[in-house]
Amino acid sequence: MQTHVVLPTVTTPATPVLSATSGTRWPASLWAALMLLCGVLFLDGLDVSMVGVALPSIGSELHMSTSSLQWVISGYVLGYGGFLLLGGRTADLLGRRRVLLLALGVFAAASLLGGLVNDPTLLIAARFIKGAAAAFTAPAGLSIITTTFPEGPSRNRALSIYTAFGASGFSSGLILGGLMTEVGWRWTFLLPAPIAIAVLIAGIKLIPDHGRPDGPRQGYDVLGAATSTLALLLLVYTVVSASSVGWASPITLGSFAVVLALVVAFVMIERRVAHPLLRLGILRNKNVLAADLTAMAVFGSYAGFQFIGTIYMQSLLHWSPLSMALAFLPAGLIVAFGGPRTGALVNRFGAGRIVALGLASFVVAYGLFLQIDANPNYALAILPSMVLLGLGFALSFPALNIQATTGVGDDEQGLASGLVQTSFQVGGAIALAVVTAVLDAAAPRTTAEVIASYHPALAVVTGIALAGLIATVAISGLRKPAAEQEPALEPELAQV
Repeated sequence: MQTHVVLPTVTTPATPVLSATSGTRWPASLWAALMLLCGVLFLDGLDVSMVGVALPSIGSELHMSTSSLQWVISGYVLGYGGFLLLGGRTADLLGRRRVLLLALGVFAAASLLGGLVNDPTLLIAARFIKGAAAAFTAPAGLSIITTTFPEGPSRNRALSIYTAFGASGFSSGLILGGLMTEVGWRWTFLLPAPIAIAVLIAGIKLIPDHGRPDGPRQGYDVLGAATSTLALLLLVYTVVSASSVGWASPITLGSFAVVLALVVAFVMIERRVAHPLLRLGILRNKNVLAADLTAMAVFGSYAGFQFIGTIYMQSLLHWSPLSMALAFLPAGLIVAFGGPRTGALVNRFGAGRIVALGLASFVVAYGLFLQIDANPNYALAILPSMVLLGLGFALSFPALNIQATTGVGDDEQGLASGLVQTSFQVGGAIALAVVTAVLDAAAPRTTAEVIASYHPALAVVTGIALAGLIATVAISGLRKPAAEQEPALEPELAQV
Protein backbone atom coordinates (compact mmCIF):
# COMPACT_ATOMS: atom_id res chain seq x y z
CA MET A 1 0.00 0.00 0.00
CA GLN A 2 1.40 3.37 -1.01
CA THR A 3 0.39 6.48 0.90
CA HIS A 4 -0.65 9.61 -0.95
CA VAL A 5 -1.84 12.98 0.30
CA VAL A 6 -5.46 13.75 -0.40
CA LEU A 7 -5.27 17.23 -1.87
CA PRO A 8 -8.33 19.41 -1.68
CA THR A 9 -11.57 19.41 -3.47
CA VAL A 10 -13.96 22.30 -2.99
CA THR A 11 -15.65 21.65 0.35
CA THR A 12 -17.05 23.78 3.11
CA PRO A 13 -14.47 25.95 4.87
CA ALA A 14 -14.98 24.06 8.12
CA THR A 15 -13.86 20.75 6.63
CA PRO A 16 -10.37 20.87 5.10
CA VAL A 17 -9.55 17.70 3.21
CA LEU A 18 -6.02 17.67 4.53
CA SER A 19 -4.52 19.52 7.46
CA ALA A 20 -1.44 19.54 9.62
CA THR A 21 -1.78 21.21 13.00
CA SER A 22 0.99 23.12 14.70
CA GLY A 23 1.62 20.12 16.95
CA THR A 24 1.67 17.54 14.17
CA ARG A 25 4.72 16.63 12.12
CA TRP A 26 4.00 16.83 8.40
CA PRO A 27 4.25 13.45 6.60
CA ALA A 28 6.67 12.95 3.71
CA SER A 29 3.83 12.86 1.19
CA LEU A 30 2.65 16.30 2.32
CA TRP A 31 6.18 17.71 2.09
CA ALA A 32 6.51 16.27 -1.43
CA ALA A 33 3.29 17.97 -2.57
CA LEU A 34 4.36 21.28 -0.99
CA MET A 35 7.80 21.12 -2.61
CA LEU A 36 6.20 20.50 -6.00
CA LEU A 37 4.07 23.62 -5.63
CA CYS A 38 7.11 25.55 -4.41
CA GLY A 39 8.83 24.44 -7.61
CA VAL A 40 6.11 26.12 -9.68
CA LEU A 41 6.67 29.45 -7.94
CA PHE A 42 10.45 28.94 -8.13
CA LEU A 43 10.06 28.62 -11.89
CA ASP A 44 8.12 31.89 -12.13
CA GLY A 45 10.75 33.79 -10.15
CA LEU A 46 13.56 32.20 -12.14
CA ASP A 47 12.05 33.17 -15.49
CA VAL A 48 11.32 36.79 -14.59
CA SER A 49 14.78 37.55 -13.18
CA MET A 50 16.70 35.71 -15.91
CA VAL A 51 15.05 37.73 -18.65
CA GLY A 52 15.47 40.97 -16.71
CA VAL A 53 19.24 40.49 -16.58
CA ALA A 54 19.34 39.82 -20.33
CA LEU A 55 17.44 42.96 -21.40
CA PRO A 56 20.44 45.04 -22.56
CA SER A 57 21.79 42.09 -24.60
CA ILE A 58 18.37 41.47 -26.15
CA GLY A 59 18.04 45.14 -27.08
CA SER A 60 21.49 45.22 -28.64
CA GLU A 61 21.05 42.11 -30.81
CA LEU A 62 17.46 42.77 -31.90
CA HIS A 63 17.96 46.56 -32.19
CA MET A 64 15.21 47.44 -29.68
CA SER A 65 14.93 50.89 -28.06
CA THR A 66 14.42 51.36 -24.32
CA SER A 67 10.70 52.01 -24.78
CA SER A 68 10.24 48.89 -26.95
CA LEU A 69 12.53 46.80 -24.73
CA GLN A 70 10.21 47.28 -21.78
CA TRP A 71 7.64 45.23 -23.71
CA VAL A 72 9.77 42.12 -23.19
CA ILE A 73 8.85 42.51 -19.52
CA SER A 74 5.49 44.19 -20.04
CA GLY A 75 4.34 41.52 -22.51
CA TYR A 76 4.70 38.94 -19.75
CA VAL A 77 2.99 41.24 -17.26
CA LEU A 78 0.18 41.91 -19.73
CA GLY A 79 -0.64 38.21 -20.08
CA TYR A 80 -0.11 37.55 -16.38
CA GLY A 81 -2.15 40.48 -15.07
CA GLY A 82 -4.84 40.16 -17.72
CA PHE A 83 -5.73 36.52 -17.05
CA LEU A 84 -5.03 36.08 -13.31
CA LEU A 85 -8.58 36.70 -12.13
CA LEU A 86 -9.89 34.28 -14.75
CA GLY A 87 -7.16 31.79 -13.87
CA GLY A 88 -7.99 31.81 -10.18
CA ARG A 89 -11.69 31.28 -10.67
CA THR A 90 -11.12 28.63 -13.34
CA ALA A 91 -9.01 26.68 -10.84
CA ASP A 92 -11.86 26.83 -8.32
CA LEU A 93 -14.45 25.59 -10.81
CA LEU A 94 -12.60 23.14 -13.06
CA GLY A 95 -10.12 21.64 -10.63
CA ARG A 96 -6.83 23.09 -9.42
CA ARG A 97 -4.64 20.13 -10.44
CA ARG A 98 -6.01 20.08 -13.98
CA VAL A 99 -5.53 23.83 -14.47
CA LEU A 100 -2.04 23.76 -12.96
CA LEU A 101 -0.74 20.95 -15.17
CA LEU A 102 -2.24 22.22 -18.42
CA ALA A 103 -0.83 25.70 -17.84
CA LEU A 104 2.62 24.27 -17.06
CA GLY A 105 2.62 22.60 -20.48
CA VAL A 106 1.81 25.89 -22.19
CA PHE A 107 4.52 27.63 -20.14
CA ALA A 108 7.15 25.13 -21.35
CA ALA A 109 6.09 25.53 -25.00
CA ALA A 110 6.20 29.33 -24.79
CA SER A 111 9.70 29.15 -23.28
CA LEU A 112 10.94 27.20 -26.29
CA LEU A 113 9.25 29.61 -28.69
CA GLY A 114 10.85 32.66 -27.05
CA GLY A 115 14.32 31.18 -27.34
CA LEU A 116 14.01 30.37 -31.03
CA VAL A 117 12.50 33.50 -32.60
CA ASN A 118 14.43 36.40 -34.14
CA ASP A 119 11.65 38.94 -34.53
CA PRO A 120 10.99 41.32 -31.57
CA THR A 121 7.23 41.08 -32.10
CA LEU A 122 7.30 37.28 -31.91
CA LEU A 123 9.53 37.48 -28.85
CA ILE A 124 7.03 39.74 -27.08
CA ALA A 125 4.17 37.44 -28.19
CA ALA A 126 5.96 34.47 -26.63
CA ARG A 127 6.36 36.42 -23.41
CA PHE A 128 2.64 37.25 -23.46
CA ILE A 129 1.70 33.57 -23.86
CA LYS A 130 4.06 32.60 -21.06
CA GLY A 131 2.57 35.27 -18.80
CA ALA A 132 -0.95 34.04 -19.57
CA ALA A 133 0.11 30.49 -18.66
CA ALA A 134 1.60 31.71 -15.37
CA ALA A 135 -1.73 33.45 -14.68
CA PHE A 136 -3.25 29.98 -14.36
CA THR A 137 -0.38 28.20 -12.56
CA ALA A 138 0.10 30.85 -9.84
CA PRO A 139 -3.42 30.99 -8.33
CA ALA A 140 -3.93 27.24 -8.83
CA GLY A 141 -0.75 26.43 -6.89
CA LEU A 142 -1.38 28.96 -4.14
CA SER A 143 -5.01 27.87 -3.68
CA ILE A 144 -3.97 24.20 -3.42
CA ILE A 145 -1.78 25.21 -0.48
CA THR A 146 -4.40 27.38 1.21
CA THR A 147 -7.06 24.66 0.95
CA THR A 148 -4.65 21.93 2.04
CA PHE A 149 -3.42 23.70 5.18
CA PRO A 150 -5.96 25.07 7.67
CA GLU A 151 -5.88 28.77 8.46
CA GLY A 152 -3.43 29.49 11.25
CA PRO A 153 0.15 28.46 12.09
CA SER A 154 0.26 25.53 9.64
CA ARG A 155 -0.84 27.62 6.68
CA ASN A 156 1.43 30.50 7.71
CA ARG A 157 4.39 28.12 7.85
CA ALA A 158 3.55 26.58 4.48
CA LEU A 159 3.11 29.97 2.80
CA SER A 160 6.37 31.25 4.28
CA ILE A 161 8.22 28.29 2.76
CA TYR A 162 6.31 28.68 -0.51
CA THR A 163 7.11 32.38 -0.95
CA ALA A 164 10.76 31.82 0.05
CA PHE A 165 11.07 29.46 -2.91
CA GLY A 166 9.81 32.22 -5.17
CA ALA A 167 12.53 34.51 -3.86
CA SER A 168 15.10 31.73 -4.24
CA GLY A 169 14.01 31.31 -7.85
CA PHE A 170 14.43 35.03 -8.39
CA SER A 171 17.90 35.18 -6.83
CA SER A 172 18.97 32.01 -8.67
CA GLY A 173 17.65 33.53 -11.88
CA LEU A 174 19.87 36.57 -11.40
CA ILE A 175 22.99 34.40 -11.30
CA LEU A 176 21.85 31.96 -13.98
CA GLY A 177 20.66 34.85 -16.13
CA GLY A 178 24.06 36.47 -15.87
CA LEU A 179 25.82 33.22 -16.78
CA MET A 180 23.40 32.39 -19.60
CA THR A 181 23.61 35.90 -21.03
CA GLU A 182 27.39 35.61 -21.20
CA VAL A 183 26.83 32.59 -23.48
CA GLY A 184 23.81 34.02 -25.30
CA TRP A 185 20.59 35.71 -24.16
CA ARG A 186 18.46 33.00 -25.83
CA TRP A 187 19.44 30.57 -23.10
CA THR A 188 17.57 32.70 -20.57
CA PHE A 189 14.41 31.76 -22.48
CA LEU A 190 15.30 28.13 -23.19
CA LEU A 191 16.43 27.07 -19.69
CA PRO A 192 12.97 27.30 -18.01
CA ALA A 193 11.49 24.85 -20.57
CA PRO A 194 13.06 21.62 -19.23
CA ILE A 195 12.45 22.77 -15.66
CA ALA A 196 8.76 23.30 -16.42
CA ILE A 197 8.56 19.85 -18.06
CA ALA A 198 10.21 18.24 -15.01
CA VAL A 199 7.77 19.99 -12.64
CA LEU A 200 4.87 18.93 -14.87
CA ILE A 201 5.91 15.25 -14.76
CA ALA A 202 6.39 15.44 -10.99
CA GLY A 203 2.98 17.07 -10.62
CA ILE A 204 1.28 14.23 -12.48
CA LYS A 205 2.78 11.79 -9.99
CA LEU A 206 2.54 13.77 -6.75
CA ILE A 207 -0.84 15.53 -7.02
CA PRO A 208 -3.73 13.01 -7.02
CA ASP A 209 -6.39 13.44 -9.68
CA HIS A 210 -9.78 14.06 -8.08
CA GLY A 211 -11.37 15.42 -11.24
CA ARG A 212 -13.67 18.37 -10.93
CA PRO A 213 -14.63 19.67 -7.48
CA ASP A 214 -17.42 17.82 -5.69
CA GLY A 215 -20.83 19.35 -5.18
CA PRO A 216 -23.36 20.86 -7.54
CA ARG A 217 -22.03 22.19 -10.81
CA GLN A 218 -21.95 25.97 -10.86
CA GLY A 219 -22.65 27.93 -14.00
CA TYR A 220 -19.62 29.62 -15.54
CA ASP A 221 -19.79 33.39 -15.72
CA VAL A 222 -18.69 33.66 -19.35
CA LEU A 223 -19.74 37.30 -19.77
CA GLY A 224 -18.05 38.35 -16.54
CA ALA A 225 -14.89 36.45 -17.47
CA ALA A 226 -14.74 38.11 -20.89
CA THR A 227 -15.42 41.59 -19.51
CA SER A 228 -12.89 41.39 -16.66
CA THR A 229 -10.17 39.90 -18.86
CA LEU A 230 -10.66 42.57 -21.54
CA ALA A 231 -10.60 45.31 -18.89
CA LEU A 232 -7.38 44.03 -17.31
CA LEU A 233 -5.68 43.47 -20.67
CA LEU A 234 -6.61 46.93 -21.92
CA LEU A 235 -5.60 48.58 -18.62
CA VAL A 236 -2.15 47.01 -18.60
CA TYR A 237 -1.68 47.67 -22.33
CA THR A 238 -2.70 51.32 -21.95
CA VAL A 239 -0.39 52.10 -19.05
CA VAL A 240 2.65 50.41 -20.60
CA SER A 241 2.11 52.05 -24.01
CA ALA A 242 1.33 55.51 -22.61
CA SER A 243 5.03 56.37 -22.32
CA SER A 244 5.42 56.13 -26.10
CA VAL A 245 2.09 57.55 -27.32
CA GLY A 246 1.69 60.12 -24.52
CA TRP A 247 -0.35 60.09 -21.32
CA ALA A 248 -2.59 62.93 -22.55
CA SER A 249 -3.01 61.62 -26.10
CA PRO A 250 -6.53 60.83 -27.39
CA ILE A 251 -5.54 57.17 -27.74
CA THR A 252 -4.50 56.88 -24.07
CA LEU A 253 -7.48 58.83 -22.73
CA GLY A 254 -9.86 56.89 -24.95
CA SER A 255 -8.40 53.58 -23.77
CA PHE A 256 -8.81 54.58 -20.13
CA ALA A 257 -12.42 55.53 -20.86
CA VAL A 258 -13.06 52.09 -22.38
CA VAL A 259 -11.43 50.43 -19.35
CA LEU A 260 -13.72 52.39 -17.04
CA ALA A 261 -16.77 51.38 -19.09
CA LEU A 262 -15.70 47.72 -18.97
CA VAL A 263 -15.21 47.89 -15.19
CA VAL A 264 -18.67 49.39 -14.70
CA ALA A 265 -20.16 46.71 -16.96
CA PHE A 266 -18.31 44.00 -15.04
CA VAL A 267 -19.63 45.23 -11.67
CA MET A 268 -23.19 45.29 -13.02
CA ILE A 269 -22.81 41.77 -14.39
CA GLU A 270 -21.37 40.41 -11.13
CA ARG A 271 -24.22 41.92 -9.11
CA ARG A 272 -26.87 40.21 -11.25
CA VAL A 273 -25.42 36.88 -12.37
CA ALA A 274 -26.29 33.76 -10.36
CA HIS A 275 -22.70 32.47 -10.13
CA PRO A 276 -20.35 35.48 -10.42
CA LEU A 277 -16.72 35.23 -11.42
CA LEU A 278 -15.91 37.71 -8.64
CA ARG A 279 -18.14 37.80 -5.61
CA LEU A 280 -17.86 41.50 -4.83
CA GLY A 281 -18.48 40.88 -1.15
CA ILE A 282 -15.01 39.35 -0.83
CA LEU A 283 -13.59 42.88 -1.02
CA ARG A 284 -15.39 43.72 2.24
CA ASN A 285 -12.85 41.47 3.91
CA LYS A 286 -10.29 43.98 5.21
CA ASN A 287 -7.50 41.42 4.99
CA VAL A 288 -8.17 40.85 1.29
CA LEU A 289 -8.53 44.55 0.49
CA ALA A 290 -5.41 45.61 2.41
CA ALA A 291 -3.31 42.82 0.91
CA ASP A 292 -4.41 43.58 -2.66
CA LEU A 293 -3.71 47.31 -2.45
CA THR A 294 -0.39 46.81 -0.70
CA ALA A 295 0.69 44.14 -3.19
CA MET A 296 0.38 46.72 -5.97
CA ALA A 297 2.77 49.03 -4.11
CA VAL A 298 5.27 46.31 -3.19
CA PHE A 299 5.76 44.86 -6.65
CA GLY A 300 5.13 48.16 -8.43
CA SER A 301 7.91 49.94 -6.57
CA TYR A 302 10.32 47.05 -6.99
CA ALA A 303 9.61 46.57 -10.72
CA GLY A 304 10.43 50.24 -11.30
CA PHE A 305 13.54 50.03 -9.13
CA GLN A 306 14.87 46.92 -10.87
CA PHE A 307 14.42 48.55 -14.28
CA ILE A 308 16.36 51.63 -13.12
CA GLY A 309 19.04 49.48 -11.48
CA THR A 310 19.49 47.29 -14.56
CA ILE A 311 19.92 50.25 -16.92
CA TYR A 312 22.20 52.03 -14.43
CA MET A 313 24.54 49.11 -13.79
CA GLN A 314 24.78 47.69 -17.30
CA SER A 315 24.35 50.72 -19.56
CA LEU A 316 25.99 53.47 -17.48
CA LEU A 317 28.52 51.57 -15.35
CA HIS A 318 29.11 48.93 -18.07
CA TRP A 319 28.94 46.06 -15.62
CA SER A 320 28.54 42.59 -17.08
CA PRO A 321 25.19 40.80 -16.59
CA LEU A 322 26.83 38.51 -14.03
CA SER A 323 28.28 41.45 -12.08
CA MET A 324 24.86 43.07 -11.99
CA ALA A 325 23.30 39.80 -10.83
CA LEU A 326 25.83 39.55 -7.99
CA ALA A 327 25.01 43.13 -6.99
CA PHE A 328 21.34 42.18 -6.53
CA LEU A 329 22.11 38.78 -4.97
CA PRO A 330 22.22 39.85 -1.28
CA ALA A 331 18.54 40.81 -1.46
CA GLY A 332 17.56 37.40 -2.82
CA LEU A 333 19.63 35.53 -0.25
CA ILE A 334 18.04 37.43 2.63
CA VAL A 335 14.57 36.53 1.34
CA ALA A 336 15.52 32.89 0.74
CA PHE A 337 16.81 32.42 4.29
CA GLY A 338 14.52 34.87 6.09
CA GLY A 339 11.24 34.23 4.27
CA PRO A 340 10.51 30.81 5.84
CA ARG A 341 10.66 32.43 9.30
CA THR A 342 8.10 35.11 8.51
CA GLY A 343 5.17 32.81 9.32
CA ALA A 344 6.25 32.68 12.96
CA LEU A 345 6.42 36.49 13.06
CA VAL A 346 2.92 36.74 11.59
CA ASN A 347 1.64 34.31 14.24
CA ARG A 348 3.09 36.52 16.96
CA PHE A 349 2.55 40.07 15.70
CA GLY A 350 -0.11 39.85 12.97
CA ALA A 351 0.20 40.19 9.19
CA GLY A 352 -0.57 43.93 9.13
CA ARG A 353 2.37 44.84 11.35
CA ILE A 354 4.80 42.67 9.40
CA VAL A 355 3.67 44.07 6.04
CA ALA A 356 4.04 47.64 7.35
CA LEU A 357 7.55 46.92 8.60
CA GLY A 358 8.48 45.46 5.22
CA LEU A 359 7.19 48.51 3.35
CA ALA A 360 9.08 50.84 5.68
CA SER A 361 12.23 48.93 4.76
CA PHE A 362 11.43 49.45 1.04
CA VAL A 363 10.99 53.19 1.50
CA VAL A 364 14.38 53.56 3.19
CA ALA A 365 16.07 51.31 0.61
CA TYR A 366 14.88 53.35 -2.35
CA GLY A 367 15.72 56.61 -0.61
CA LEU A 368 19.29 55.49 0.04
CA PHE A 369 19.78 54.57 -3.62
CA LEU A 370 19.49 58.25 -4.51
CA GLN A 371 23.17 58.68 -3.56
CA ILE A 372 24.39 56.70 -6.63
CA ASP A 373 26.87 58.36 -8.98
CA ALA A 374 29.07 57.47 -11.94
CA ASN A 375 31.70 55.78 -9.72
CA PRO A 376 29.79 54.20 -6.84
CA ASN A 377 31.32 52.44 -3.90
CA TYR A 378 29.24 49.26 -3.85
CA ALA A 379 29.50 48.68 -0.09
CA LEU A 380 28.37 52.22 0.72
CA ALA A 381 26.07 53.25 -2.15
CA ILE A 382 24.38 50.03 -3.31
CA LEU A 383 24.68 47.24 -0.72
CA PRO A 384 22.62 48.98 2.01
CA SER A 385 19.69 49.29 -0.40
CA MET A 386 19.98 45.62 -1.40
CA VAL A 387 20.02 44.49 2.24
CA LEU A 388 16.93 46.56 3.04
CA LEU A 389 15.18 45.32 -0.10
CA GLY A 390 15.83 41.74 0.96
CA LEU A 391 14.49 42.47 4.43
CA GLY A 392 11.42 44.17 2.94
CA PHE A 393 10.61 41.22 0.70
CA ALA A 394 11.33 38.64 3.41
CA LEU A 395 8.78 40.35 5.64
CA SER A 396 6.10 41.59 3.25
CA PHE A 397 5.84 38.93 0.53
CA PRO A 398 4.94 35.95 2.76
CA ALA A 399 2.80 38.14 5.02
CA LEU A 400 0.81 39.52 2.07
CA ASN A 401 0.02 36.02 0.78
CA ILE A 402 -1.08 35.00 4.27
CA GLN A 403 -3.18 38.14 4.70
CA ALA A 404 -4.80 37.87 1.25
CA THR A 405 -6.25 34.40 1.97
CA THR A 406 -7.24 34.89 5.61
CA GLY A 407 -10.95 34.56 6.34
CA VAL A 408 -11.73 33.25 2.84
CA GLY A 409 -13.64 29.99 2.29
CA ASP A 410 -12.08 27.05 0.48
CA ASP A 411 -14.41 27.52 -2.50
CA GLU A 412 -12.98 31.03 -3.08
CA GLN A 413 -9.30 30.45 -2.33
CA GLY A 414 -8.50 30.44 -6.05
CA LEU A 415 -10.32 33.74 -6.42
CA ALA A 416 -8.50 35.30 -3.46
CA SER A 417 -5.16 34.00 -4.77
CA GLY A 418 -5.92 35.38 -8.23
CA LEU A 419 -6.84 38.76 -6.80
CA VAL A 420 -3.59 39.25 -4.90
CA GLN A 421 -1.50 37.98 -7.81
CA THR A 422 -3.39 40.31 -10.15
CA SER A 423 -2.61 43.18 -7.79
CA PHE A 424 1.10 42.35 -7.88
CA GLN A 425 1.19 42.30 -11.67
CA VAL A 426 -1.02 45.32 -12.35
CA GLY A 427 0.97 47.34 -9.82
CA GLY A 428 4.18 46.29 -11.55
CA ALA A 429 2.85 47.23 -14.99
CA ILE A 430 1.65 50.66 -13.93
CA ALA A 431 4.80 51.54 -11.99
CA LEU A 432 7.09 50.32 -14.76
CA ALA A 433 5.21 52.42 -17.32
CA VAL A 434 5.44 55.54 -15.16
CA VAL A 435 9.14 55.03 -14.42
CA THR A 436 9.88 54.46 -18.12
CA ALA A 437 7.99 57.63 -19.02
CA VAL A 438 9.97 59.64 -16.45
CA LEU A 439 13.28 58.30 -17.75
CA ASP A 440 12.36 58.88 -21.41
CA ALA A 441 11.24 62.45 -20.71
CA ALA A 442 14.67 63.47 -19.45
CA ALA A 443 16.56 62.89 -22.75
CA PRO A 444 19.99 63.17 -21.06
CA ARG A 445 23.23 63.57 -23.00
CA THR A 446 26.08 63.70 -20.49
CA THR A 447 26.85 61.21 -17.72
CA ALA A 448 25.83 63.76 -15.10
CA GLU A 449 22.50 64.28 -16.82
CA VAL A 450 21.91 60.52 -16.96
CA ILE A 451 22.52 60.26 -13.21
CA ALA A 452 20.22 63.22 -12.61
CA SER A 453 17.48 61.58 -14.72
CA TYR A 454 17.41 58.62 -12.32
CA HIS A 455 16.50 60.80 -9.33
CA PRO A 456 12.89 61.68 -10.28
CA ALA A 457 12.30 58.05 -11.32
CA LEU A 458 13.62 56.86 -7.94
CA ALA A 459 11.42 59.47 -6.24
CA VAL A 460 8.40 57.91 -8.00
CA VAL A 461 9.45 54.45 -6.81
CA THR A 462 9.89 55.70 -3.23
CA GLY A 463 6.50 57.43 -3.36
CA ILE A 464 4.77 54.23 -4.48
CA ALA A 465 6.25 52.29 -1.56
CA LEU A 466 5.26 55.08 0.85
CA ALA A 467 1.69 55.05 -0.51
CA GLY A 468 1.56 51.30 0.14
CA LEU A 469 2.73 51.81 3.71
CA ILE A 470 0.03 54.43 4.30
CA ALA A 471 -2.64 52.17 2.75
CA THR A 472 -1.81 49.14 4.86
CA VAL A 473 -1.76 51.18 8.08
CA ALA A 474 -5.05 52.91 7.20
CA ILE A 475 -6.93 49.71 6.30
CA SER A 476 -5.51 46.98 8.52
CA GLY A 477 -4.00 49.13 11.25
CA LEU A 478 -1.09 48.17 13.46
CA ARG A 479 -3.03 46.55 16.27
CA LYS A 480 -2.22 42.96 17.05
CA PRO A 481 -5.22 40.80 16.09
CA ALA A 482 -6.90 38.56 18.61
CA ALA A 483 -5.15 35.23 18.93
CA GLU A 484 -6.52 32.63 16.58
CA GLN A 485 -6.69 29.03 17.61
CA GLU A 486 -6.02 26.62 14.79
CA PRO A 487 -8.52 23.74 14.65
CA ALA A 488 -7.09 20.56 16.09
CA LEU A 489 -7.63 18.32 13.10
CA GLU A 490 -5.83 15.11 12.30
CA PRO A 491 -4.20 14.78 8.89
CA GLU A 492 -6.41 12.76 6.59
CA LEU A 493 -4.49 10.39 4.34
CA ALA A 494 -5.75 8.03 1.69
CA GLN A 495 -4.30 4.58 1.19
CA VAL A 496 -3.88 3.91 -2.52
